[in-house]
Amino acid sequence: MTATNELGLFLRVRRESISPAEVGLPAGSRRRTPGLRRSEVATLAGVSVEYVTRLEQGRDRHPSPPVLDSLAEVLRLSPAERVRLHRLANAADPSFSCRGEAGPSRLVRPGVRALLDRLEPTSAMLVNHVGETLAWTSGWERLAGPIGLLDGDPPSLVRYVFTDPRARTALPDWNRVADEQVASLKLGPLQADAAVAALAAELAATAGEAFTRRVREVPGFPTPTGTLRLVHPALGELRLTFETLDLSADDAQRLIVHLPADAATTAALEGPRVPALRLVAG
Repeated sequence: MTATNELGLFLRVRRESISPAEVGLPAGSRRRTPGLRRSEVATLAGVSVEYVTRLEQGRDRHPSPPVLDSLAEVLRLSPAERVRLHRLANAADPSFSCRGEAGPSRLVRPGVRALLDRLEPTSAMLVNHVGETLAWTSGWERLAGPIGLLDGDPPSLVRYVFTDPRARTALPDWNRVADEQVASLKLGPLQADAAVAALAAELAATAGEAFTRRVREVPGFPTPTGTLRLVHPALGELRLTFETLDLSADDAQRLIVHLPADAATTAALEGPRVPALRLVAG
């Protein structure tokens, strides 16, 4: 499954999320579309409206670095989002595509494994860039094992979400979780890594429109922190605050830590053999 206009989708979604006030413009008359108009972005970035339109529609995929920097400034991109923007522009070059022939990284560095040990009994897991869970704490095993999230060798978060019939029951906010999984895959971007491209093709066949629609519509903005609702067969519904820590670019891995988000979840997770976990308000 090919995401044909990742750069344009990124720019459009970000433009629609910025209010005129954020860039010093008056709100003016009632707007038919959210966020900034293309004409406003063009004026502030010093380019033509036609050029912004071509970029968003995918008819021009090779903006120069100075133009990218101007757009990033107008769209109030964070440092990480600026890197993402430049990667998407580079990925439009055919010579950039289908890298990563060696496959996804599954090596867990000793230091990372030691960190997971120190996090016990907190729920934490190590995930690579194709959504495979490589290592985890006993806290995560207690939550994920009974609902099937650790099935497979290695377990795959994205396959579970899109192809396991248990996922929609275990994850009450399934649609949001599915969006997040696609957004994480598209950090690559989707076709610039052979392993991600192969997984995307597999899921296009096995999950169909539930996956392919998100490839077309969901930009690569995974949420690094938030709240996950999980329905556990023994513990009931849990609310977990999660924090995502990116490891080095060479690892292409993320450490995801879950903490109880409310008193009920804290009580459910506490047990005679489990030390009390600190509540994180959410």
